[in-house]
Amino acid sequence: MIDLHTHSRFSDGTDTVPELVGAAARSGLEAIALTDHDTMDGVDQAQALGRDVGLDVLRGVEMSTHLLVGSTEHPVHLLAYGCRDDDDDLLALLERIREARRTRMPRMLDLLAGLGMPLEISDVEAWSDQASSTGRPHVADALVAKGYVASRDEAFDKFLGESCPAYVPRYTPDVAEALDTVNRACGVGVLAHPWIRDHETVMTPRTIAELANEHGLFGLEADHPDHTAETRQALHALADDLGLVATGSSDYHGAGKPDNLLGICQTPRVVYEAIRQEIEQRGGRP
Repeated sequence: MIDLHTHSRFSDGTDTVPELVGAAARSGLEAIALTDHDTMDGVDQAQALGRDVGLDVLRGVEMSTHLLVGSTEHPVHLLAYGCRDDDDDLLALLERIREARRTRMPRMLDLLAGLGMPLEISDVEAWSDQASSTGRPHVADALVAKGYVASRDEAFDKFLGESCPAYVPRYTPDVAEALDTVNRACGVGVLAHPWIRDHETVMTPRTIAELANEHGLFGLEADHPDHTAETRQALHALADDLGLVATGSSDYHGAGKPDNLLGICQTPRVVYEAIRQEIEQRGGRP
């Protein structure tokens, strides 16, 4: 069993890296990818711990990007596997994304205070103490801890999600720019959960074909807990038509997404080997 989309406390997962690796090994997984948001800081530790327990850990990162349609930036998450961690352009881009997360935090807390839910930055940092990439999930956890909401989902649905009263936009690169950067860093790019929440109206088959043909997109995350059976089937068919790999993953966040259990969606061994082979041929670091 192979799961190519997991998160640790280096971003918005609730497991430490040792906890994540241990849980994956106990779940019977052969391999995982650690794909924290906009950081690769936990990967070396995960790979070392994985070797100790017979778990293969693929180097990964989930990049926050966007697709511009008209004048609207629609969020797109890009899974990048096997990138060289000494590539200056990639590192600079990831740092710029993380900095945008940090700089919007005061404005977000001001908006929440105006809604009668005051938080100090220290309240958020209590939930992001190990995170290289602080984000809205940590704010949501602080809101839960204060008793303002019952769960992360409620925090996002009512206050932190797009079009909600405490949402603050931030910088993200265009998905094509991010793909180009990943390719130059000798990695491969796979679109994460591309058709959740009706995103197929934005990330259309034509757009995906353009990303594949013009910017080297390597695959689609077809099997994801938030994709319906019909969506999974359609994405597999699209991947076949475009010559892309189709992956399956849990998008595991620990207690942050309690229904996204490790291994709930899986990547076939042949697809995993194709990803690793491509990374090695490009000179990346699987």
